[in-house]
Amino acid sequence: MEIGAFIKLQRIKHEMTQEELARGIVSMSYLSKIENEKTVASPEVISLLCTRLGIEVDSDKDITIKEKCQNWYDSLFEVNDKQEIIAAYEELEELISLVRSDSLAMFEIHKVRYYLVLGEYDKALEQINKLNDMSALFDNLHQFYWFKFKGNYNSLNGDFNNAMRFYKLAEEKISQIHLPEVEAADLNYTISVTHSKLKNTLEAIDYAKKAINIFQKEYNFIRCAQCHIVLGISYRRIRMFDRTLENLNLAMQLGTLNNNQAIIQLVNQNLGYLHSTKGEPRKAIHYFEEVIADNTVKLDERLLTTTYLIKEYYKVGMVDKTKEVIGKALSLLKQAEYSVFHELFYYIIHTFKFAVNKEYKKFERLVSEKFIPYLKDRKDYSNLVIYSKMLGEHYERQKKV
Repeated sequence: MEIGAFIKLQRIKHEMTQEELARGIVSMSYLSKIENEKTVASPEVISLLCTRLGIEVDSDKDITIKEKCQNWYDSLFEVNDKQEIIAAYEELEELISLVRSDSLAMFEIHKVRYYLVLGEYDKALEQINKLNDMSALFDNLHQFYWFKFKGNYNSLNGDFNNAMRFYKLAEEKISQIHLPEVEAADLNYTISVTHSKLKNTLEAIDYAKKAINIFQKEYNFIRCAQCHIVLGISYRRIRMFDRTLENLNLAMQLGTLNNNQAIIQLVNQNLGYLHSTKGEPRKAIHYFEEVIADNTVKLDERLLTTTYLIKEYYKVGMVDKTKEVIGKALSLLKQAEYSVFHELFYYIIHTFKFAVNKEYKKFERLVSEKFIPYLKDRKDYSNLVIYSKMLGEHYERQKKV
């Protein structure tokens, strides 16, 4: 990172205005030129600005910072203890605030990923907004991660179209930088998942295959399992059930081999979806129950699975079991920290609650006045078809009574 961009980033980080930093050293207009790399300042001016920012120049410390940063970046992409990630971040935050380091820009960009890993979406957005003015000065490598993490933010907030836009911008940077193959594979996998969310099935298959080819060479079996799951989901959607089962079984084998409970239960969840799609609700129920019974499964995944279990019990007319699972779902919903996905869960759970309890007026108001408009706004067409049909069938039954 050029010195001007470094000074600008440190000034923003220290919440200083240009006037405060420039006072008694240079004019504000000259500082602006330095920060935007429109002039080259003398070493004396740079030294004075760094001193005011509380920064020293120490090449030995910078080497240490680079090594520690790389270890911290790597930890954000694996399943690690969050307290260790936080401790490493706090150490780096202190070090990097004192020394002029070329790692500063990459560290600040990775903060977006850090906040997302911790589930602190508001802080991630705040960091994105803080860096927006700086982003034009990022080099191609910085921009790769900048676009990728902005994609991550949008994806976690359910805006998959914007997420895809940023992922494709990141993909364009790959040919312009030296990037480890595994990083390219991770982006391919992420794009595959996003295509899957957007129901772009053939594209999801294409990118999952690109990713798995690299992960296999790296002997990264967990990432291979994740790709097999995406392939299983994609083949189910185009009703190639043999290919679906083949990929889910491979993912299950890899998950079991590595004793990875998260993979195992994600496979069980998707086996449930498979049997539901095939019109085999009792088999679907078996796999969904496996997921819900496992307390190690993340809360949001258990909550998602309960919504599918509710549908299956409702489908086979098991009223008491439907009510029982609705109760579990409401309890899980109370425990969850709010996100856009929880609003969807709320509507699904209460739709079936009102339907099974024969609270028809509440059912009609919720679905017609709130749930369907919500789905239209989110462009969630698959659920829009399901619940519009459910509402239509309800009105048909009411006419016959």
